[in-house]
Amino acid sequence: MAVTLSLVALFGLVLFFLLRSGSLKPGSAFTATGFGFSLATTGAAGPINEMAAAIVDAIPNI
Repeated sequence: MAVTLSLVALFGLVLFFLLRSGSLKPGSAFTATGFGFSLATTGAAGPINEMAAAIVDAIPNI
């Protein structure tokens, strides 16, 4: 749970800074966010969460 909240905060900050810098337009940000919510309801959500957890677990070993 803590990893998920941290990733949400990280991606939220990245999205905020991309919007602020003008690299990403609001329509694109809305589309990306909608895609993320849609993806979370599919069967791909489990493997994506497992991959993210594996990456987070591997970072201290680098």
